[in-house]
Amino acid sequence: MTEEPAAANKKLTILVSSTVYDYEELLDRIYTLLTQFGYEVWMSHKGTMPVFSDRSAFENCLAATKKCDLFLGLITPRYGSGVDKGALSITHQELKKAIELKKPRWLLAHDHVIFARSLLNNLGYQGKTGREKLTLEKNQIMDDLRVIDMYEDAIVSRKPLQDRQGNWVQKFSSDADATLFATAQFSRYQEVEEFLKENFRDSTHVSRILRDNGGRS
Repeated sequence: MTEEPAAANKKLTILVSSTVYDYEELLDRIYTLLTQFGYEVWMSHKGTMPVFSDRSAFENCLAATKKCDLFLGLITPRYGSGVDKGALSITHQELKKAIELKKPRWLLAHDHVIFARSLLNNLGYQGKTGREKLTLEKNQIMDDLRVIDMYEDAIVSRKPLQDRQGNWVQKFSSDADATLFATAQFSRYQEVEEFLKENFRDSTHVSRILRDNGGRS
């Protein structure tokens, strides 16, 4: 009974998954927008991720991906940290986990990533196996070709076109592009709640969150 007031005020949580280097200002803007719209925002850059000392950084990030209500992913030309002996970066694994769990997700991809994929496809280096033949020299534009793997995971490129769901990825070239997308998608809190009710009605966790929120706007 003593927990009722806290439950009644519980907000929908959004995990913002992104590399940080070169994108600090954009992440600050997105954090401010989403909190103003009424969400609880989990973002490693702002120190708001749930963190437990008995877990690694990787484990904490995957646990947050599992627990969040909504997933906002940014695919940038920076592949991110957590790479060990060819393993996937933490950001990449967060994305794959969100897709695996069929999380309600919204994804942005930088124009450089989309352009690089198109260029390599046209040169005959299609798909992950095609790009494995290439070695990327150190440069200021893109640090790892696996950012293209992330984009292809996001658009569900390995499935036939008619079987793809949740494959919308919004291109952005500037901070303004990305914040416009975040505003358009998340400014109407009540509509997001309705979207969850209609499309994830079998999710016990989402149902509980919506009930506890009491239809807040």
